[in-house]
Formats: sequence, structure tokens, C-alpha cells
Amino acid sequence: MSKGKVVIFCAPSGSGKTTIVKHLLQTNPRLMFSVSACTRKQREGELNGKDYYFLSQDEFQKRISSGDFLEYEEVYGGNFYGTLKSEISRIWEMDKVVLFDVDVVGGLNIKNYFGDLALAIFVKPPSVEVLEQRLRYRSTETEETLKMRVGKAVQELQFEDRFEKVILNDDLHKALAEAEVLVNDFLMS
Repeated sequence: MSKGKVVIFCAPSGSGKTTIVKHLLQTNPRLMFSVSACTRKQREGELNGKDYYFLSQDEFQKRISSGDFLEYEEVYGGNFYGTLKSEISRIWEMDKVVLFDVDVVGGLNIKNYFGDLALAIFVKPPSVEVLEQRLRYRSTETEETLKMRVGKAVQELQFEDRFEKVILNDDLHKALAEAEVLVNDFLMS
């Protein structure tokens, strides 16, 4: 893999990282979103190759065995998520900077792999209670999956200090502006 810069956004579900990532993609033409692979069911409105690369459990396992993943992990009861090496190459071939929206463990693995070529940003919710309200507002969770996501969020918040930068998302406008500055400064360095 040729070397280029990567920007990693990590946060517990409901922290606002996807909103920030979408904003950056709209405002910074140097960035390109890294589409993750997963084994979970495709949701209504999601497109294969745009939102995720939707793979069967068997296909995902074969790709693990073939060494096709930069990183992967099993989350939320048997579903696998990961970053295909081919996705990074695809983006770099277009002379773009890879922008990741991944969970905390995946983000730290990517950061370790790329070292100084990576900027890892943790997006922090104002509180676990606010995070739970945001997840409820999305209406995509059952009570069981909501409890799982909140429990995982509490664990993920403990990793905050392993990231170079932390954005507290208590005011979205301010968080978006802070993200723009952090990314632009990194790309200029």
C-alpha cells in the first residue's frame, strides 16, 4: 500500500461523529469516505458500496483468512465490521485523504497501523444520558440493542485519552467548526 494521510473519527454510537464526517466530506474536497465492510443486515435506504460493503458471514471470514482487512472486529452479537485494504488503495489512487468513521477499537487499530500519517479524533457526547436520548430519537434501536449500545458507549468513553484530539459535541455548530480546523491543520502539516 502506498502511503498517504488518513483521518479517523471515532465515538460511541449517538455522539454525532457521522454528522461531523458528512459535514467534512461536503466542505473539504481532499477527503474521501472509507466505506467499511459489515455482516449486518442492510437497512432500508442503504446502498451496497456507498454506506457499507455488505458481506455474508462466510465471505467476511474468507476475506479475513486472505488478509484482505486492515482491521476488523466482531461487535453487537455476531456482526463483523472491518476496513478492506483495497478501500484504502482505491481512495489513495484518486489522490484523496482517507476519512474513517469507525468504532473506537477499529480507530485505534488504524491509528497504530498508520502512525504519524493518521489523525485520530474522538467525538465525545455531553453525557451518557444525552447519548441515550440521541439513540432513542433515531428510532433505529430496540430496547435490547439500545441497552447494548449504551453499555458499549460507557466502555468506549474510557478510551478518550488514547486519541490526539477530542471534540466535545455539546453544540453541533461549534463541533463542526472545531473538526474543520483540526483536519485542515493536519492536512497542512
